This record gives sequence, C-alpha cells and structure tokens, in this order.
Amino acid sequence: MSTKDSNQVYPARWVPTVFFAEGLPFVAIAMVSSLMYKNMGIADAQIAFWTSLVMLPWTLKPLWGPLLEMFKTKKHFVVATEFIGGVSFGLLAFTLPLEGFFKYSLALFAIIAFNGATHDIAADGVYINALTPKLQDQFVGWLGAAYNIAKVFTQGVLVYLAGQLEITVGIVYAWMIVMGVFGCTLVLLGLYHIRFLPSGGAATTVTSLREGFTTLGDVVRTFFQKKYIVWGILFIILYRFAEGQAIKIVPLFFKAAREHGGLGLTTSEIGIVYGTFGAVAFVVGSILAGYFTAGRGLRKSLFILCCFFNIPFAVYTFLAISTPTSLWVIGGAVVFEYFGYGFGFVGLTLFMMQQIAPGKYKMAHYAFATGIMSLGMMIPSMLSGVISDWLGYKTFFIWVLFATIPSFLMTALVPFRETEPEEKTP
Repeated sequence: MSTKDSNQVYPARWVPTVFFAEGLPFVAIAMVSSLMYKNMGIADAQIAFWTSLVMLPWTLKPLWGPLLEMFKTKKHFVVATEFIGGVSFGLLAFTLPLEGFFKYSLALFAIIAFNGATHDIAADGVYINALTPKLQDQFVGWLGAAYNIAKVFTQGVLVYLAGQLEITVGIVYAWMIVMGVFGCTLVLLGLYHIRFLPSGGAATTVTSLREGFTTLGDVVRTFFQKKYIVWGILFIILYRFAEGQAIKIVPLFFKAAREHGGLGLTTSEIGIVYGTFGAVAFVVGSILAGYFTAGRGLRKSLFILCCFFNIPFAVYTFLAISTPTSLWVIGGAVVFEYFGYGFGFVGLTLFMMQQIAPGKYKMAHYAFATGIMSLGMMIPSMLSGVISDWLGYKTFFIWVLFATIPSFLMTALVPFRETEPEEKTP
C-alpha cells in the first residue's frame, strides 16, 4: 500500500472514524437540537431561527482554512477539535437544568459549530494529503458511509435513547445524558486518533499571516472569475430552498400534539422512523444515483436528480393533511422522501465538484461552494419557524411544495461551462 504520508496507517483504520466524528456535531445541531428544545418547551420559531443561526461557521469555514496551514499538522487540529468538542458537549449537558438553559446551551452549540467546522477543514486536509489519488477514490465511499452512520447513530440511536430516558428519568436528565454521550464519543475518538491518525503532512505553503491572507484573496478572486459563476451560485443556493424550510420543521411536526396539527409521535418513535430508516434510505438513494449519473453524465441527469430531490417533499403534505396514526405509514413516507433526498443530493454534489471546483484552487473552491450551500440552507431554515407558526403545519407543507419551483427553474436554466484542459481532473 502506498500513501503520501510517512505514517503508513491503513486508511480503513482511520477514515471511517474521522468522518464519523465529522458528522456527529453537525447532525447534533442541525437535527437533534431541534427535538431537544421542542421537548423542553421552546417555541418552534425560536428553535428554527437560533439552531440555524449557530450553524453559520459551516458557511464561513473557508475564511479561516488558509490560516490553519500556518500551524502544527492537520492531525493536531483533528485531535484537538475532537477533545474540545467533547468537553463542550459535556458543559452543554450541565447547562440544561439551569433557568437560562436556552441561551447558555445555544452559546455552547455555537462553540461546537465553530469547532466542528474547523474539524471538517483539518479532516479533509488529512484525507487529501495522506492518501494518493487512487486511495482517495477507493475510500471515498467509506467516507460517505461513515458520515451517514453518524447520522443514524445521532438521529436514530441517541434520539431513541433520549425517548426511553425521558420516561424513566425525565426530559432534562435524559438530554443531559445524551449530550454527555456525544461528548464522551468525541473524546474517545480523539484518544483513538492520537494513535492511528496520520499527520496529514505539515503545512508549508503558507509561512506568514500576510501570505495566508494573500492566498485567501487569490482564492476568492479566482472563484468569482469563473465562467457562469453567478448562475452557479444561484443554483447552489436555490437547489435546497425547499429543503432548508422543511428540514427544521419536520421533527417538530412529528413531535407536536395532534390537537396542534402534529403527529404526536414519541421521541423514541421519531428516533426509529426519522433517524434510522430515513438515513438508510438516504445511503441507498445516494449509491444508486451515483451509478445512474455515471451512465448518463451530469448534464443529462441533473433535472431528473432535481425531481427526485424535490417531489418527495409532497409526503409531508400528505402526512399533515391525513395525520395517519400508523407508524408504518409514517415510516414509509419518510423512507420515500429520504431515498429521493439521497438520490437527488448527488446532483448538487457533482455540480459543485465538476462545475465550480475545477481550477487552480480545486479544494478551496469546493469548500467555498459548500459554504455557499450552507448559507442557502441556513437562511430559509431560520425563517421556517416563523412561516410555520403563521401558516400552521398543513399549509406550511403546501407552501414547501411551491418553494421547490425555484429549484426546478434554476436546474433547467443553469449553463454548463466546459472546463479548460488544465482544470480537468487527471
């Protein structure tokens, strides 16, 4: 086996664990925090706004990425952020019994978000620098699978655990334990990575703060000089416009009492239906979409992928109107939507890789694209709670269907640029 790193650790011993660690804080804030706050009596509008706002670091992470090149190794940042994340989750657990728990826990979620975004930068750096291109291709499937296992563990196992603990020890102590599990998991991963994570190489391309900012300026300038970049940015933002609104409200809708228009599911039922089966369907959809797109090419596949991504949101309109009591019906609807979500999300990922990233700063420009994508998710997510409170769950999910229209329009209209020979992947 050949790697670019002098530490000859077989990638299977660290790739899954690193990207499992990458997924934990993101899913904890994006999904699990909403359900925790709902159970602790916080209003939907506040939950949607604040848990979306604290995710801003994942949008801004390209801005401090070049500065990390100046210090230590990438392994150092991966391990350090895992320990810091673990301690932060532990501190967050102790804020939950306090009178002002909402503001204190949000502050710690903001720290966890910044720390998690920094972990993402360093983890991607280890992967790119420690592995040869051939091994990168070989283990990219492991990367995606590990991230989605983190989603299953977080939305499925830990949410189910929280639901069971709510019955025996009460809501506050249940979520204290779950946040503690998040923290302990990250600390254990940090200890494991001290031994098995390769260094990722010491950064030498940036030797001073001034050079770091100069490099960042060139990254930004060349990004906006790309052909059709305005179209590309609009496509990235609007492709997930409907999802950004639905993603925060769906777990709140599942949890809300039936007399308030919700489905009245228990926390454990949400963990089973929304976290586990949904995440598995997402993985299956993603795998099949990869084969589908490889056979047709992205240009011919993109509109079909957009349809798979957006049309399944209709299942939540169906659930809001019919309010079924059968867990099988609800679970089937979630599986259908998450399969389409996984299938269609491939379109956005490949567009960013093939139309936005190619050029002098391929990885940096891909990071910029993912940051823009996060911004496109954050803003509609912040507003979704206010819209849902105003319209009610039933009308809100009808509105979500109309919110898919910009995605269809941009997918149909976005031009494709022909990459220059030096931009094409070898």
